[in-house]
Amino acid sequence: MFGIIGIVVAIASVIGGYAPHGDLKVLWQPLEYLIILGGAFGAFMLANPKPTLFAALRGFGKALKGPPHSKASYLELLIMLYSVFRLAKSKGMLALESHVENPEESNLFENFPNFMKDHHAVEFLCDYLRLLTLGTDNPHEVEAMMQEEIEVHHSEGSAAASAIAALADGLPAFGIVAAVLGVIVTMGSITEPPEVLGKLIGGALVGTFAGIVFSYAFFAPFAGALRAVGDAETKYYSCIKAGILAYLQGYAPQVCVEFARKTLFSHERPTFAEVEEAIQEAPKV
Repeated sequence: MFGIIGIVVAIASVIGGYAPHGDLKVLWQPLEYLIILGGAFGAFMLANPKPTLFAALRGFGKALKGPPHSKASYLELLIMLYSVFRLAKSKGMLALESHVENPEESNLFENFPNFMKDHHAVEFLCDYLRLLTLGTDNPHEVEAMMQEEIEVHHSEGSAAASAIAALADGLPAFGIVAAVLGVIVTMGSITEPPEVLGKLIGGALVGTFAGIVFSYAFFAPFAGALRAVGDAETKYYSCIKAGILAYLQGYAPQVCVEFARKTLFSHERPTFAEVEEAIQEAPKV
């Protein structure tokens, strides 16, 4: 939502500031835009492997939606972790086996729809709960493994953001290329009257303008927004990690949830009282 508002504000500010003093038709230079965007995307495709290209394309939608998790979704995650640990504590780790193997059919996980929408988070949690059901009980080894997986996931996400940022960095240069080509065309018409030359020079300078606007008003902010999305996803996994490690060290389910809660950013972290109240209403399996 805020991403769309940001785009509208950027366009309105640039066009609105120019319109009272100039002819908007001058800004319509499709060949200039073809040179800038076509050249930039060609270089973008050359510089990045296919997985990064597709991740970057998907990233534009993610960036527009903003960070995927809110205070409410984190509260749901904490209550889900509490329910899992309570079940394991009262009935043993093997009681989790059926839920871990088929989370889509689990009467435990079905109570947490926001969590179930995140396929990667579901897989992340179930993989490590499966290890626990198989007898893994060394918290240091599990922590190292979880941290490595989180870093891999973050690296994959940041690769797309870095690719878009590099695209943004190159756009002003392609704008200069378009402007230079426009000047070359203008020099071929040097004998034309001033009013004709003025339009040609103005059209050429639109290339420089467009390259800078595309870079700093669109693609660079998209890269920043995508990094914020990646950081939010990483924090979600870190919250799960903290809860599992606390459980491995023998803490009670409610204490494990508190370990997980403390990893969250302050503006998204539910209060202790909010978690306590939600725990009282947590579904039992």
